[in-house]
Amino acid sequence: RRQVACYPAADFRVKAFQLSASVGITTMSACKVDTKPAAGANTAASTLSLLGKTLVTKDGSSVEVSAITGASKVIGLYFSAHWCPPCRGFTPKLAEFYTAFKKGHARGGDLEIVFVSSDRNEEAFKEYMGEMPWVALPFADRDAKAALSAKFKVQGIPTFVLIDGATGDLITDKARDDVMVDPQGADFPWAPKPFSELMPATLVDAKGAAHDTKQALSGKVKLLYFSAHWCPPCRKFTPVLGESYKALKAAGKNVEAVFVSSDRDEDQFKEYLGEMPFLALPFAERKAKGALSNMFEVDGIPTLVILDENDKVITTNGRAAVAADPQGANFPWRLKPLEPLND
Repeated sequence: RRQVACYPAADFRVKAFQLSASVGITTMSACKVDTKPAAGANTAASTLSLLGKTLVTKDGSSVEVSAITGASKVIGLYFSAHWCPPCRGFTPKLAEFYTAFKKGHARGGDLEIVFVSSDRNEEAFKEYMGEMPWVALPFADRDAKAALSAKFKVQGIPTFVLIDGATGDLITDKARDDVMVDPQGADFPWAPKPFSELMPATLVDAKGAAHDTKQALSGKVKLLYFSAHWCPPCRKFTPVLGESYKALKAAGKNVEAVFVSSDRDEDQFKEYLGEMPFLALPFAERKAKGALSNMFEVDGIPTLVILDENDKVITTNGRAAVAADPQGANFPWRLKPLEPLND
């Protein structure tokens, strides 16, 4: 059965969604691109070698790839195209970030961006490149473009990937989100952090009491509940989760739940938390909330992410698991192995 969900318009994961009335769901605002490598494209080559020897600027001059590589350097690969509306929306924001970062950030000299074009012809590429203050892979090098897209599994644009400028190793493939969440680049280059480092030092309960996060969660199965009071499907699922949580606790299960709020203000957060028998991320911890949403790719609410005792993901669809088994007979709802087929 299809699950109904809400999509926060001002969420810290900063995704835009387009409503599809025919199926009642939403999808991330992106343009689909063909990732099939062209004949002769060397997808096994190192990322840095795929950039070739020279890149181009919007005035047509050449830049040696060696000028943007090396120790401490970070290269952003910007997969985009002028024909794609979400790309045209994000490019000015990325340009604003890039200009400010180069001018005022302590690591301004370490970042360079390379435009990897999915434009339909060189004329469109040059026109779009005119809006960008960075360099580009030459449009004629379609094999390299195809190989880079395949290497980083680019299925939609805009996609912004950061790689190590010395090794070509991936730093993050979610830099589009990071630019929007952290426009000052405080956490640049946004290397993914483990769950334990994203969590604040304290959590709160419905009475406002503070709880040490490490003590509350260490060694337990964790139910991360992304929800908001303004969302009707959330209000419907919250009492189900609350009763399930109580049943698990009564059965002596080693479990804790944490509400991660997408409420619009702290008053709504407190009112909604009053309906929950478990802990919550403090509402003021918006940065942590955004990082958690990003880590678990939370695009719609309610979402229930279940982690094991070692912070490994058991499922990101805990909502369905709890709805089907509210008493927790199959807790912690690990995927069951497939039965072997008999001849």
